[in-house]
Amino acid sequence: MYLQNETLRLRALEPEDLDILYRWENDPRLWTVSCATEPYSRYILKEYIAYSDKTIYEKKQLRLMITLRQGGTVVGSIDLTDFDPFHMRAGVGILIDEQYQRRGYAGQALRLLTDYALHFLKLKQLYAYVPSDNGASRALFIKNGFTQSGTLRSWLREGDSFKDVEIYQLVER
Repeated sequence: MYLQNETLRLRALEPEDLDILYRWENDPRLWTVSCATEPYSRYILKEYIAYSDKTIYEKKQLRLMITLRQGGTVVGSIDLTDFDPFHMRAGVGILIDEQYQRRGYAGQALRLLTDYALHFLKLKQLYAYVPSDNGASRALFIKNGFTQSGTLRSWLREGDSFKDVEIYQLVER
């Protein structure tokens, strides 16, 4: 079965996710990787959740909440972005809430999403942009079969400086 294993379930956004989305989307520490430059209002996030009833083919993205199967606690979210059915590819983004990091949830969620994307959506490739100073994310993607295919120099602005971003790809042969 897609989108779940013994530990985790990836599920669609629900109205009760508003509070945790509000916290994540308004955390300036996460803005660099999400390319956000300003806070989001509860109203905007409520609209975003309401809009999530559209298919990935309509909105070109899919956000899934990563939950524990036992109890349903939300531990993070995982996204398919820039969905391109013609070229059969999509970007991947993942966030594990700080209190649930280093428990293996990111790898499990990435494997579930990869299986869904490649075998159900029939995509040929997934890719991720990872800041070069984010060793944990780099290791996550490498461990799950992605290979580094390039570096974007001075790609992300953080304060008064810029940092490189590495591109990781998983290509089905």
